[in-house]
Amino acid sequence: MKLIDSHCHLDDDRFDERRQEVIAQAAAVNVTRMVIPATTANRWEKVKQVCDGHDGLYPAYGLHPMFIEQHQVNHLRELDEWLEREQPIAVGECGIDFYDSRVDEKWQLQLFREQLQLANNHSLPLIVHVRKAMDEVISLLRKGARFGGVVHSFSGSQQQAQQLHDIGFKLGIAATLSFERAQKLRKVVAAMPDEALLIESDAPDQPGANHRGQLNQPAFIVEHLQTMAELRNCAPEDLAVTLNRNAESLFNI
Repeated sequence: MKLIDSHCHLDDDRFDERRQEVIAQAAAVNVTRMVIPATTANRWEKVKQVCDGHDGLYPAYGLHPMFIEQHQVNHLRELDEWLEREQPIAVGECGIDFYDSRVDEKWQLQLFREQLQLANNHSLPLIVHVRKAMDEVISLLRKGARFGGVVHSFSGSQQQAQQLHDIGFKLGIAATLSFERAQKLRKVVAAMPDEALLIESDAPDQPGANHRGQLNQPAFIVEHLQTMAELRNCAPEDLAVTLNRNAESLFNI
């Protein structure tokens, strides 16, 4: 039973002293492929180096809304050039984050819209981050995303999940599922069709219930695979096949 971690920040500086160990620990539990999305322009080169140095790692490049103060207008032109030269598997991580405030709303929306257009121009799917902006994001994706993508660490409603599925987007399921309080997410995971789901670690962030206070890592996704399988009343091995097929299809890997 092999698994693809569809969202992992293995380039994170917190992994610098133990990246090889983390990759080996993932391989030991058959997490053999990982999608590595970048967050800022100054991270693109490191993502490239990490992925070039290891088989089974796939880069994506984008401008993450949580780092809005670091992004500049010229980064969009540079991203266009980077996508053309490097031929990654997706544009991202991009999106909208209104968790703290809407102070940067206009700039966030501009960045997201332009990255949507870049994804279309380069025939690539999107890796989308959303907090407190799901309806706005769905509206923009419905109007402008031609090659699908994934809303990572999905936390929306059943209705929003269905709307995303209807426009060709998948739901990235993170270890938040492992917490008993995540009843809304559990209902979504139980109800959505097979082709709607991906599994992700979001490492080094978002450790699950069994790893509170620890640095999250890709190896841990086998635990919430078990939870997903229980919710969907299927064998983990069968679900792993489905999730891998979904990732392979979306990212063309």
